[in-house]
Amino acid sequence: MLDESDDIHPLFSGAPNTTEFKKLRKRIIRETREAIDRYGMIERGARWLVCLSGGKDSYTLLAALTELKWRGLLPVDLLACNLDQGQPGFPATVLPEFLSKMGVEHRIEYQDTYSIVMDKVPAGRTYCALCSRLRRGNLYRIAREEGCSAVVLGHHRDDILETFFLNLFHGGKLATMPPKLLNDEGDLFVYRPLAHVAEADCEKFATAMNYPIIPCDLCGSQDGLQRQQIKKLLDEWETRTPGRRGKMFSALMNARPSHLLDPALFDFAGLTRSEQVETNPKD
Repeated sequence: MLDESDDIHPLFSGAPNTTEFKKLRKRIIRETREAIDRYGMIERGARWLVCLSGGKDSYTLLAALTELKWRGLLPVDLLACNLDQGQPGFPATVLPEFLSKMGVEHRIEYQDTYSIVMDKVPAGRTYCALCSRLRRGNLYRIAREEGCSAVVLGHHRDDILETFFLNLFHGGKLATMPPKLLNDEGDLFVYRPLAHVAEADCEKFATAMNYPIIPCDLCGSQDGLQRQQIKKLLDEWETRTPGRRGKMFSALMNARPSHLLDPALFDFAGLTRSEQVETNPKD
């Protein structure tokens, strides 16, 4: 899986040669491939729009998919895409320069959704929901224009867990980000190949590779967001009981509808007893 100096994609040039980093990289690639296979993401000859924000997660996503394609294990075309949403101070040259240097096919799209968000969201409210909807709509449009069958996002295991608890505590439902989703129009898949990858591994990987990280704080600090509170809660649990995140994520893959309370998932009304068998019949 790891390369010699004369057989390496530019994305991995300068990779640390330590045993720890090699194990990290192998783990990320293995878990990405597991998710792709488990959730049936591959359509041979398809074209994927790989969405890049410039954060640690999207760099890790691009690197993992490029590695798999480089090894002949991902028979799809990849188009990296960054949506510049017009936030003040956004370093617009970072990603195009990086992608060009690395020889990665890409498209950079400018759409000033920032102004719309600032105009529509009342003071004191969070921007993320509207910003996300506007971003997703533009990414769907770009995917169609580029002939892509899937929009590929960098959400990782911890994002999925946080969303689960957000829905549990604030939405009153058992739901999270699925690793594979069909959009409402039915013409595009949404994939999350990093579904099994821990956030900490993404951070270690992107930092070790010295990728040019663009922080997600261009809209200004919004302390007290519900997701931040959930993240803090999960961090505290993980500190007290190491490995708890992994256990909770395993539970999401081991749902038992008969042991929940949703009659739409399990036919409780139709559950019947078998006829009682008389074991000691009288003569």
